[in-house]
Amino acid sequence: MIVEKELISKITWRLMPFLGVLYLIAYIDRQNVSFAKLEMVDALGMSEYAYGLGASLFFIGYFLFEVPSNLLLDRFGASKWFARILVSWGLVTIALAYTQNATMFYLLRFLLGACEAGFFPGVLYLLTLWYPSSYRGRMVGLFMIFSAVANAVGAPLGGVLLDLDGLYGHAGWQWVFLATGFPAVIAGFITLFYLSDRPESAKFLSAQEKDWLKSRLSSENSGMEANAGDGFKALVNPRVLLMSACYIGFPLAAYGLSYWLPTIVKSFGVSNTANGFLNIIPWVLVAIALYVVPTRADKAAAKTPYIVIPAVIGAICLVLSAVIPNHLLQFVFLSIAAAGIFAGQPVFWSLPSRFLRGAGAAAGLAAINSVGNLGGFVAQNVVPWIKDTTGSTIAPMFFLAACLAVAALLVLIVGRMIPRAPDRVDVGGNAARETDAVT
Repeated sequence: MIVEKELISKITWRLMPFLGVLYLIAYIDRQNVSFAKLEMVDALGMSEYAYGLGASLFFIGYFLFEVPSNLLLDRFGASKWFARILVSWGLVTIALAYTQNATMFYLLRFLLGACEAGFFPGVLYLLTLWYPSSYRGRMVGLFMIFSAVANAVGAPLGGVLLDLDGLYGHAGWQWVFLATGFPAVIAGFITLFYLSDRPESAKFLSAQEKDWLKSRLSSENSGMEANAGDGFKALVNPRVLLMSACYIGFPLAAYGLSYWLPTIVKSFGVSNTANGFLNIIPWVLVAIALYVVPTRADKAAAKTPYIVIPAVIGAICLVLSAVIPNHLLQFVFLSIAAAGIFAGQPVFWSLPSRFLRGAGAAAGLAAINSVGNLGGFVAQNVVPWIKDTTGSTIAPMFFLAACLAVAALLVLIVGRMIPRAPDRVDVGGNAARETDAVT
């Protein structure tokens, strides 16, 4: 007899901490520019807008290479492809420490996006191979908690590394890139040997456990064969296109806030190290929200409120942070806004797996994420432009709030077009909504 909860727990302890650590490394490598910019702008003689353009080129490389990357992952397997992704982005991050001018910075940021493309949607696709649909929301939430940990760890780490200015002849901003690039290279080689591509090749599962999981997933995927074969067909699926459009607002608000928050806190008159430690607080709230909201959503029939309500709360708090002049209250509202922006995203990612599978899931998830992450390109260009135009570090929050509110509205519309989650089924095809043990 296979006990479902025990099997899921076994898979979770094997996969999620490891994937989470990889995401922590990825997120730190992606966000390290938010601290490096505090000194790198002057060192390279760039304006805030020029630096924002360079930082945002990451998302262009990400956009162009994400779908091909995920299709290659489906072909070659997660262990080999994730190893390639990690090693290549680690090497590019190290190279960023030796940036000589704006042109070199632009090129390396584009290459970083191209190298990392496919990691996040690759993990989302991997979860569809390992978990029944009723568990995926909370698993994405557990995975994304590590992005909050990355921001919490990366913030004080960035501040401390900046204060190493002059050590061994390297500037503080150079230490930011060096210290965050090497872990990715090391993790890439570990991934090659640790990660199992699919349940059927996993040595830590018994034959009986593999058979049960295969039967359960096959039952859930029944009827979705049309979306499984040709990955590129998913790119013209109307629901994929609509979900891509409504997802843009979430990364836009997330990157806009996380990229700009150290600059806002610096305007309060604190040191680099104090800035880093203060930036831990919002990400603690994000981590809590990423656990609570997806866990509750997985137990609910209607998923949309668990996406929309946190987003609306986030938008309101962004507006309040911009209209209230008190620094303490501004920081409080920005911290709550961060939780609202991130909390519903794991629930959002549980929706496309209801109508995509196989190569179609690999391509569709990558397409939604790649188009959505263009919001990061917009944020890292528009936010510094608003600051340069208005002279205010807090004014860009109005723009982020508007984009997040529009995203919430679009989710309400798209949510009506997504089929409801299938009933839990046992190996014989019988409904088993609350059954924990399956023979």
